Amino acid sequence: MKLSKTALAVAASFVVATAYAQGQGGPSDPQIAGIVVTANQIDIDAGRLAKARTKNKEVSKFAQQMITDHTAVNKQAGALAKKLHVKPAASDTSKSLKAGAAENMKNLRGLKRAAFDKAYIDHEVAYHQAVLDAIDKVLIPNAQNAELKELIVKVRPAIAAHLDHAKMVQSDIEKK
Repeated sequence: MKLSKTALAVAASFVVATAYAQGQGGPSDPQIAGIVVTANQIDIDAGRLAKARTKNKEVSKFAQQMITDHTAVNKQAGALAKKLHVKPAASDTSKSLKAGAAENMKNLRGLKRAAFDKAYIDHEVAYHQAVLDAIDKVLIPNAQNAELKELIVKVRPAIAAHLDHAKMVQSDIEKK
């Protein structure tokens, strides 16, 4: 599996930011909520771009799944934040995610056809692996509120399934 420089940079920045947060005693619940919302929005935005750009049926199907699933998680996170009277807060991790997403979107917008599909899927593989690592090493261990922790635990299998799906699409793209 070969990843683009942008995919590696995004994954690395996410891992570094979450490792930093872990070293600082971990993110607070409002920061965790902010990370969750930001991470989901990034995948929604990339999925929308992919849906608009790709001609590959499998890439389009995957992108639609990202839009649908991550929108649903953000709705759940928003409802939970409202219920708990918690406002998602910015953190170094959420800021790093936004910066990496902006770079990825800029890169993707400059690509067409097969190059776009490959870069999008390579990024999705790296991104979902980084998100899983962050869930396991930072978000779940540091979430103090039981309902917030439960939401993160509940969505983890979907993120793992997204990673598997992205790897499958990546493999199909590499064969062509």
